[in-house]
Amino acid sequence: MPWDNQSGGPWGSGSKPPDLEEFLRRSQGMLGGFLPGNLGGRGIALIALAAIALWGFSGFFRVEPDELGVVLRFGKFVREVQPGLNYHLPYPIETALTPQALRVNKIDIGFDPRRGSTMRDVPEESLMLTGDENIVDVNFSVLWRIKPNRVGDYLFNVQSPESTVKAVGESVMRAVIGRSNTQGILTGARQTIETAVQEMMQKTLDNYGAGVVVQQVQLQRVDPPTQVIDAFRDVQAARSDMERAQNEAQTYANKIVPEARGRAAKILQDAEAYREQTVAEAKGQASRFSQVYEQYKKAPDVTRQRIYLETMERVLGGTDKTIIDTGQSSPGVVPYLPLPSLPRSPQPQQPTTGANQ
Repeated sequence: MPWDNQSGGPWGSGSKPPDLEEFLRRSQGMLGGFLPGNLGGRGIALIALAAIALWGFSGFFRVEPDELGVVLRFGKFVREVQPGLNYHLPYPIETALTPQALRVNKIDIGFDPRRGSTMRDVPEESLMLTGDENIVDVNFSVLWRIKPNRVGDYLFNVQSPESTVKAVGESVMRAVIGRSNTQGILTGARQTIETAVQEMMQKTLDNYGAGVVVQQVQLQRVDPPTQVIDAFRDVQAARSDMERAQNEAQTYANKIVPEARGRAAKILQDAEAYREQTVAEAKGQASRFSQVYEQYKKAPDVTRQRIYLETMERVLGGTDKTIIDTGQSSPGVVPYLPLPSLPRSPQPQQPTTGANQ
């Protein structure tokens, strides 16, 4: 910048700068004129002491119940302090940070509820490829908080912890969905997916030294894309019909097979009983024949006559009998009195005797 004078110096007509001591003396005089009672140097000392006291009191700070205090000394992490009233050396020696380390934070991936949407606001985050080469629309939330005793890692190791958690969550979810099939994702594998994503996220964030703990992963909604949702519903309905038919067939089989097995077991048991009965009867007849044969050897005539009588008794015992007289002067049929069929006459009752007789 060109100077306004012709001497070539920035301080006026001469090139010599003003006397610094004279300038300080004039400033002290002007300041003393403003002090009450014109205290002079003593007033300046009091003001300096007051300023030092205020500077010392500026080191007090309060940590809220959901926060943790972090004290930095010349920008370097020194210690953590608990909620309540605390103190650090005044600025610029020490400074304090109070991150909300005890609060549970929530990150939504695949949708943005702040814009009043439900599930498909952010397709670039929610559309994912499955292991069987289908596309599903996944919306989930991640609940996380600062890891206890790792507030320093949270503040200094990662520049943007919230963005890091979101990026890790989306990446891990894509990896898990890419190893799963569509049917399992849409039906009964939700709990398995949530657990797998939570464990992988925690492992990745620990490797980063992010000082973050993932408390829970919540699948909000898992659907096929809007363009194919009608066709997918038809496939689901067909699969449900197939499963219903299989269940009905299995129910019928569960009913018929035990009945058939029961009937087969009954037939086997009846055959076994018949076999046992037949064998026993055969053995009994063989034993009886052997006994009769032994007696026959001892007395053949008597045994033969006895066998004849027993056989006639067995043959004629159950037949009706008619006696016919075939003589010349016989009347023919002889009247037969069926004695066994006549009712028996009542027997006279015997008198009962008393107990004392």
